[in-house]
Amino acid sequence: MGMVRAYLKQRLGILALCLGWGTAAVAMPALYRLPWEPLGYGMAICLALGAVALGVDAWRFVSRHRALERAKGQLELADFPLPVPRTLLEADYQQLVDGVRRHRNQLQMEQRAKVADMQDYYTLWVHQIKTPIAAAYLLLQEQGAGSSPLAGELVKIEQYVEMVLGYLRLDSEDTDYVFASVEIDPLVRQVVRKLSRLFILSRIRVDIEETGWQVVSDRKWLAFVLEQVFTNAIKFTPPGGRVSIRREGECLVVADTGVGISPEDLPRVFERGFTGCNGRAQQKSTGIGLYLCRRVMEQLNHNITLQAQVGAGTTVYLELGRRCTVVE
Repeated sequence: MGMVRAYLKQRLGILALCLGWGTAAVAMPALYRLPWEPLGYGMAICLALGAVALGVDAWRFVSRHRALERAKGQLELADFPLPVPRTLLEADYQQLVDGVRRHRNQLQMEQRAKVADMQDYYTLWVHQIKTPIAAAYLLLQEQGAGSSPLAGELVKIEQYVEMVLGYLRLDSEDTDYVFASVEIDPLVRQVVRKLSRLFILSRIRVDIEETGWQVVSDRKWLAFVLEQVFTNAIKFTPPGGRVSIRREGECLVVADTGVGISPEDLPRVFERGFTGCNGRAQQKSTGIGLYLCRRVMEQLNHNITLQAQVGAGTTVYLELGRRCTVVE
């Protein structure tokens, strides 16, 4: 019915004109006392031809409407198809659309070039900054200050650098996902050893339950997620607290005894840039870590959720089960 109304509205002027002609044709025999029979035949022929013309016009209207609907579904293409114009105005509109399309494509290419340049710059920066970080580690070890607070700050700097690199690679076409069978226990111990300085300096105990678990995942990116989760636990757990890692069903569970998360913040903790009450109060949050965790877990066909209570800590669930996956 909507298409019928649209067609009648577009052809309202022509239909009104035809109705006026029909009224005049009917009125003429009465005014001039002309015979009805020949005029009736002529009117019948005109009506038949008009009905045919109206049907053909309506069919063309519907066909062009459907062609435009198909074109609307292909707007993401650089050259989405448009129906052949039938009138001068349609040709003018299509030229206008083509101009807008070319301008959009040009803007997109310029934006891609800018993003590529930015990614190249930050990737180079990340690789270059690793050299002075490694040198700083060596200097601290030579001075016997490998466990000093400065060493802990270096670990944080290294983590932020890795976060930048992970953010840049997340949507890149060159992201090197390698899916294989991953042993969870060695991976957890590896990440804990990497963050051992932070655990020690923060006086936080780590309890690891052996799982004997193997999952299908990408080892490097899964380690990245674990590192972010462990870092958050360290960041928001007071000295003397505890972080425990265990398995529950198809989930690897990371629970801490930290400050927890307020109920109003829970639905938004995985949003990009969201810091919540804790981040604003302690100024320790970037709002990027959990966002990256969610994105990476989606790319790995995993899932991440969390539960928290203010003053009672936070529990993160990493669902590592993968369905319909074959490792060759």
